[in-house]
Amino acid sequence: MFRALADPSRRSLLDALFARDGRTLGDLCRTLPTMTRFGVMKHLAVLEQAGLVVTHRDGRRKLHYLNPVPIRELHDRWISKYAQPVAAAMLDLRHDLETTA
Repeated sequence: MFRALADPSRRSLLDALFARDGRTLGDLCRTLPTMTRFGVMKHLAVLEQAGLVVTHRDGRRKLHYLNPVPIRELHDRWISKYAQPVAAAMLDLRHDLETTA
């Protein structure tokens, strides 16, 4: 997943899906106008492999949807663990300031 999130183009695709889910490849190509259609397809394949994007066929169209669950798991596993001591210190500081005021 880190490899998938490392590329700014892939993050742009995720941002586009966050703004409006259920987009076609053509819609997503307009998000990255300097990239070829094949390049966007390759980036979407990496995002699908990482589980960050899921697809659904609707007739001839293939719709792409953001899957936020892996990002939340990443947050819960890595970010919240390291942010917890800082948040606890901030709460202690607020408590100390409120009691002395």
